[in-house]
Amino acid sequence: MAKKAKKDHQKVISREQALRRKHRATFLLNDKEKDAVSIYCKRYKIGNKSKFMREAVMRVVMEQFLDDYPTLFEKQDLDRLISD
Repeated sequence: MAKKAKKDHQKVISREQALRRKHRATFLLNDKEKDAVSIYCKRYKIGNKSKFMREAVMRVVMEQFLDDYPTLFEKQDLDRLISD
């Protein structure tokens, strides 16, 4: 029983290590962009701007991946099926 608990603990550690953020991404904003983000965060009570920016970027990335996901039919064929 102790071995199973140890294996489960190792899985948890591995998952935590896999999800640990260790790669820095840096970008610059101009004054108007910075002001817009600050106003947005204040208006919508966003306390963690890093988390907000990370989630916003990942949302766009994942949406694009979903849009680009290979399908059985070409986009034009699907559009034609929907409009018919």
